[in-house]
Amino acid sequence: MSLGKKQRISNTSWIEAVATIQDAVPQEELDALVKSTVEEIRRATADQRAAYAWSGGKDSIVLGKLCEMAGVTDSMIGLCNLEYPEFLGWVIDHKPDGCEVVNTEQDLDWLAKHPEMLFPQNSAIAGRWFSIVQHRAQREYVKEHNLDVIILGRRRADGNYVGRGSNIYTDGKGVTRYSPLAAWRHEDILAFIYYNSLQLPPIYNWKNGYLCGTHPWPARPNTGSIANGWREVYDIDPSIVIAAGDKLESARIFLKEVQA
Repeated sequence: MSLGKKQRISNTSWIEAVATIQDAVPQEELDALVKSTVEEIRRATADQRAAYAWSGGKDSIVLGKLCEMAGVTDSMIGLCNLEYPEFLGWVIDHKPDGCEVVNTEQDLDWLAKHPEMLFPQNSAIAGRWFSIVQHRAQREYVKEHNLDVIILGRRRADGNYVGRGSNIYTDGKGVTRYSPLAAWRHEDILAFIYYNSLQLPPIYNWKNGYLCGTHPWPARPNTGSIANGWREVYDIDPSIVIAAGDKLESARIFLKEVQA
């Protein structure tokens, strides 16, 4: 059974799909898709100054391998100072050779001034996180390197905008974004990871890992409440909440309840 739209998939269904991916996507079927996608990337980036955006998430891991196969070797990742330490360590150890880190520098002081950004409970706030970290980092990288196009791992199955028809568009700030994985299904991504024995970051082993994806810890979505958000982060890494207690009252309240 197909996983379908991301918003309707449970984390358990993702894990079950990983366990049975050989049955869902035969190697030959995946190989044909990979070949056509690599050829498409080559055509789209011919005579273009291009690089790809890598986040450490499953889609970007697949994207990176395909771009390398197509001859696009420059890459970047947008991070801030509010990353999970274990995830950040994984990124440093596993990012592609030459992947440039662009730090947009949001930290606890910034978060204390923008409390509405803590544990977003709606798509508008969650989208703002992408805007101020990933999109800003991509703009800075494109400008710094005078790129014609930056390649993204966006897919329609995730509900992402990829342009109208061509999988490429230029935004209002002049950044041209290209999404060669636009038509890839969730199963195709999982199959590529399986057949190529690729490692995923620890975030996918945490609670609702496939639903949350990669994100700075205060951008953890759909926690239901601020208190539940602190609980989920505390279960992942108590040191994050302890440090946040120096700046954020809601973290201090949570810690008092935990320690009572």
